[in-house]
Amino acid sequence: MRISNRRLLLCCATLIAGNGLAAASGKAQTASSKSVHAQGKGHAAAAPLRRRHNGNESGVLGPAGPQTEEIAVSGSARHADGVTNTTPGGGLMPRQTAPRSQSGVTRDWIAKQTPSGNISSMIANLPGVVYANQSPLGTAGDTLTMRGMNESQIGYLFEGAPLADPINYEPYTSMLVDTENLGSVTVSQGSPDLDAPLFNAVGGQISATEMNPSHQYGGYLSLLGGTHSANKEFLRLDTGDIGNTGIRGFASFSHLSNNNWRGPGGAERYHIDSKFVKEWGEDNSITAIFGYNRQEQTTWREPTAAQWKQYGTGFNYSPTYYPGNSTYYKLNFGNLNSLDVIAPMHFTLAHNLTLNVTPYYVHQNGPSVGGENIPASGGYYGTMQYGDLNQPNSYVGANGQRMLTTAGVDPWNQKTGAINASLNWTLGSNTLSFGYWYSYTTHEELSTFAVVDPSGKAANAYGRYGITVPGTGGALLSGYNLNFVQQVNALYLADTLKLLDDKLTLSAGFRAAMVARQGTNDVPGADPYKVVGNYFEPLPQFSASYQITPRDQIYLNGTTSFRAPESVEAYSQIFDPNSAHAVEQPGSLKPEYSIGEEIGYRHTGKLINFQISAFNMNLTNHQVTSSAYIPNTNMLISEPINIGGETSRGIQGELGLKPWHHFSPYVSAQYLHATLDNNVPVSAKNAAGASVIDYLPTAGKTMVAAPHWTASVGLSYDDNKHFFGNFDLRYVGSQWSTFMNDQRIPYYVVSDISLGYRFPHVPHLKGPKIQLNLINIGNNLYRSSPGSFSATAQGRRGIYGNAISAGSPVYLTGGNFAALVSLSTGF
Repeated sequence: MRISNRRLLLCCATLIAGNGLAAASGKAQTASSKSVHAQGKGHAAAAPLRRRHNGNESGVLGPAGPQTEEIAVSGSARHADGVTNTTPGGGLMPRQTAPRSQSGVTRDWIAKQTPSGNISSMIANLPGVVYANQSPLGTAGDTLTMRGMNESQIGYLFEGAPLADPINYEPYTSMLVDTENLGSVTVSQGSPDLDAPLFNAVGGQISATEMNPSHQYGGYLSLLGGTHSANKEFLRLDTGDIGNTGIRGFASFSHLSNNNWRGPGGAERYHIDSKFVKEWGEDNSITAIFGYNRQEQTTWREPTAAQWKQYGTGFNYSPTYYPGNSTYYKLNFGNLNSLDVIAPMHFTLAHNLTLNVTPYYVHQNGPSVGGENIPASGGYYGTMQYGDLNQPNSYVGANGQRMLTTAGVDPWNQKTGAINASLNWTLGSNTLSFGYWYSYTTHEELSTFAVVDPSGKAANAYGRYGITVPGTGGALLSGYNLNFVQQVNALYLADTLKLLDDKLTLSAGFRAAMVARQGTNDVPGADPYKVVGNYFEPLPQFSASYQITPRDQIYLNGTTSFRAPESVEAYSQIFDPNSAHAVEQPGSLKPEYSIGEEIGYRHTGKLINFQISAFNMNLTNHQVTSSAYIPNTNMLISEPINIGGETSRGIQGELGLKPWHHFSPYVSAQYLHATLDNNVPVSAKNAAGASVIDYLPTAGKTMVAAPHWTASVGLSYDDNKHFFGNFDLRYVGSQWSTFMNDQRIPYYVVSDISLGYRFPHVPHLKGPKIQLNLINIGNNLYRSSPGSFSATAQGRRGIYGNAISAGSPVYLTGGNFAALVSLSTGF
């Protein structure tokens, strides 16, 4: 009833907005818009920073994405890497004005981090963010939570387009953009934009943009090397202004490779970024963004608590192969391949009328590969038992059955085409915004099995030459053959009003999101064969802010958002040749719905930036995303678990100083109290040994993966001439991995250091520098985050007296110490 009443209040606020009492977008300002002019020998004369439009810029609680700074450098290119040394906190606290909790990072921070990192690793120090890596290089396998919400509950936007998987919601940030091209990242810890093309952002929003192309011809070169055989080569070429066309652009290429810091194997990545801008008239622009990524990473084995205690960091895949060894590392890896095309457009139709249109296309595909031993005969294709598979290289298993060691291949393939558009009309102090988003996604996922030879080499690990089932006319042996189609339609209307000489901004809006899904599983015995899911959610928002002084602002907001069920596994059964029955059943098909409120204060001073906010959020049908191994395999799948309601309350704050005697300190912290509202249903056994559903007394327990305390401290130094560096330290409190709060990982502390030197003038080069990044300087060996969740880690009786078995969550292991040296220069 509490949720229903609050939703009604937000709807009423939206209706009031239609009468002109609602308010403004509260546009977020992610970085300083001041021009930087430096004179004299060794100083760069930088062109003015120009505000750019990235698709939809109007929204009740801020723009759909951070607005890009444009930094063009001439003369001695001390700023060839985009650093201006003007953002407080060393680049960790740019100016914000949106009426919500919002933080960000700029080039002042990004350029001094390891070039092997990604969007998620760049924001690890911001309040409410818990970044958990498995590699010290930040190349793959990392996760992120925000106020206890995981990545699948956070909306990720890149240049105004959602490039996360639209069904599993995985952002795959390591393949989106090279950090050398990353301009800024804005984090909204609890409130997504009303006009953002998202339907999963119950936990907030992360928006990133590329740097804009330079107006001058030139380029940028960076070379990296370090521990774990890490190396990266990056080259960017800028066209500069092309005649009088108003067009300029850049294209870049990079190669990255490294060995795993624990266990055999490693990663290799090839990446292309490109961005071209056309500008004309009064604030009209069209931007074309292209990205390509090809990446392969040996996966990490995730230990249980018992395995961590016994093996520590030695729990890894096997470096050698023998018949039956499905943990051989060459049989366990993942590919992240993508092609992204985004075209944000901004048109000034009249002095008070603007149009934003952002079409985009995203193609992502695998495969994901995991070793598995399957029966050579007598196994199962769905629910159908097969005869002899007539495959070579079989062996006799421990139970006397003839077995085959195979590479289980999941060559998932997904394509999305979409367009997001908004029209903004301003009349006096009132602004009306209307928008529409349409998205169409196809998803194909056919698992296959490839036999390995005596050396451990699979016939083909990309889905070709899979094992066929005798008597089926050549059907491929598969545990799931999924074909999904998803269509999204979303409409929004927002009204904005500024009063009291623009000091008071009121805003309200209403969004209607419609998601239609249908999928089939073409495996014998799949029940149901076809599943359809249709979701409609009304999503009102309201906010108010008051500018006490030009430097002091207070705000409050009320936000609603929802998330359609995550992953195709939520709709389909998963089968395995070792079982006559499905090993995974469809999960809950109810959408997750959240209502949140925030109240906050921020100060933007000449020297100090400070902000603090308190928040409250209630969720219904909260679906915790867990990862589970398909039984008898090394294949991880997403497994959504509906735990009912959750309440999250807390307070967060951050403080950053502008450069003072060349030093820029930064501090952030958050206290979070997140609890389960309901008793969780679990599978149990009654006295007769039959399977039944019972409940565990979890109401009031602390939410999993939601540490009470997180904090960060940073100190940056830059003398504006030659020497620079920074130090940061992150504290993450203990985290439960079971709903009964009977198993957890302890708190941990991680710290990093970067040191750099800019060389004096070098002919034909602009701002050459050398940089040393030391990661996890204490070589802390720790579990960084739960990789899966269990109801209980101890066998116990449910509320109705039935026996509930103990579970064993697995954990991510944080990366160890790494040292990386990079040389870079503009030209």
